[in-house]
Amino acid sequence: MRSGSWGSNWQFADFSAELKTLFFVEKTEQKAHMIYNASSMMMYLILIGPTILLGMLAQWWVQSAYQKMSQVPARISGHDAARRILDANGLYDVPIEPSHGVMSDHYDPSSKVVRLSHDVYYGHSMSAVGIAAHEVGHALQDARGYAPLVVRNLAVPVANFGGSLASAIISLGVFLMIFGMFKLASWALLLAVIGFAAVVVFQLVNLPVEFNASSRAKDQLLSQGIVSSSELPYVSSVLTAAAMTYVAGTFSSVMNLIYYVLQYAMVSDRDG
Repeated sequence: MRSGSWGSNWQFADFSAELKTLFFVEKTEQKAHMIYNASSMMMYLILIGPTILLGMLAQWWVQSAYQKMSQVPARISGHDAARRILDANGLYDVPIEPSHGVMSDHYDPSSKVVRLSHDVYYGHSMSAVGIAAHEVGHALQDARGYAPLVVRNLAVPVANFGGSLASAIISLGVFLMIFGMFKLASWALLLAVIGFAAVVVFQLVNLPVEFNASSRAKDQLLSQGIVSSSELPYVSSVLTAAAMTYVAGTFSSVMNLIYYVLQYAMVSDRDG
């Protein structure tokens, strides 16, 4: 009986030790999870917070400059400015079409068409001729085989796919982390990092394309007599503000990539 009693006590002590170990492990995991969540939130605020503010500032700047310069009259419409520049550079076969939406102006390299929003197409303002000339600048790049534009056009489908893939996989990664499947979550985050990297590459290639198009626009506006040297600062204010939206977008993409690289590192460390 004593031997049996001693054995029972030993089994109870062993079971009690196991419970304490499990309790300690569970508490440790809970603390680690809390630390991870706090670190993740802090990283988000530090890396992503400023990009949101910068993006809002850039949008306010471009809208403010656009509205202000829309009040400064130009001698011809945006359409006529675009047509004059295209014809002066031998691009007679590039059409100009009105497009729907506000600030929906763009050059379509696949169709070789310049599309201008209603206010730019018909507007007689510094904003209208500046934006129209910028889009024609892309047509000039295309006609001259401007290398960064060629690379950008090739990168567009990859960046679109990468961005969509990253957005979908991030949600999957969060879902997996909630259920403690950190191994699968780390693989999901790695795919998201690759997707965001494709977006960053596109944004970095896009910057010189946009700056060059604005530079061409200002040169053409002056050389074709559409604006005078004294009026050029009006156009420059709109194009500079628009360029800052691309800078803000690039900065945001880079910070997002850094954030998810760090997230991947943290999840991988937990998995290890």
